[in-house]
Amino acid sequence: MTITAGIDVGSTYTKVVLLDDDAQTIGRALLRTGYKPGDAAEEGLVSALADAGIDRDSIGYVVATGYGRFQVAFSQVNVTELTAAAWGAHAMFPGTRTILDVGGQAVKASRIDASRQVKSFRLNEKCAAGTGAFLEKTARYMGFGTEEIGPLAATSSVVVPISGVCTVFAEAEVINHLSQGIAPADIMHGAIVSLVGKSVQLMKRVKMEPEVTLIGGIMRFPTMVSAIREMLAVDVNVPAGDLVQFVSALGAGTLAQHRVRRLAEQAMPGAHQPAHQPARAGSVGARAS
Repeated sequence: MTITAGIDVGSTYTKVVLLDDDAQTIGRALLRTGYKPGDAAEEGLVSALADAGIDRDSIGYVVATGYGRFQVAFSQVNVTELTAAAWGAHAMFPGTRTILDVGGQAVKASRIDASRQVKSFRLNEKCAAGTGAFLEKTARYMGFGTEEIGPLAATSSVVVPISGVCTVFAEAEVINHLSQGIAPADIMHGAIVSLVGKSVQLMKRVKMEPEVTLIGGIMRFPTMVSAIREMLAVDVNVPAGDLVQFVSALGAGTLAQHRVRRLAEQAMPGAHQPAHQPARAGSVGARAS
């Protein structure tokens, strides 16, 4: 049995998933990335191994993804977040054709085909008002923690418009709403709807197709999912519970299983050998063999 590890070193959180030969999750871990992505990856792997009750020697292949993937010294291969998301979303929902990944520092929309190949994508990683960080900053300004965003927005009775396209102007709107005595829940709801609007625009730019799968930590908040469903007027796939945060890590682990099988096939007697030998480690883009 070959156990593989998928490690997603995100800007805010690092996620690790361990998979067995049947692509079943046997261990996982989530922790804050901090300022040393390599250390977070190491700590996350150790935690996931403990969760699975196995030792490090049991791991046969490691694929890393996320912004800190190049800092994972023990991975065999690193892949882009788009590739990992495609493999993870497909593993959970095989009919997936469009993916929206809302993270703390970036929002990514991509369209994939039946073989998990990324056909089109758009990113928003320059404007903080269009990422999950804006929701977290808005919550903190009003005296709430990140985990309170969902419950707070769920109590909203009206949506307060926040139209700022830049984080500075958006924050000014939040301050103005508070000064007028508007309820924090309604402001939070407005911030979510604003983020959803920007995210949906990205999806339209990739020429979205059904099925749509939503991933990323911000999708833990039911108000976010409800707003997307309402704005798109279509149903969407959402991994249950905190699994929305592990989709890319799952994708990296699933891709690792795929590569293990390919290597085993190539090692069989009489198997066709490619004219060139692939590098032992490197970055894989939207196409994964």
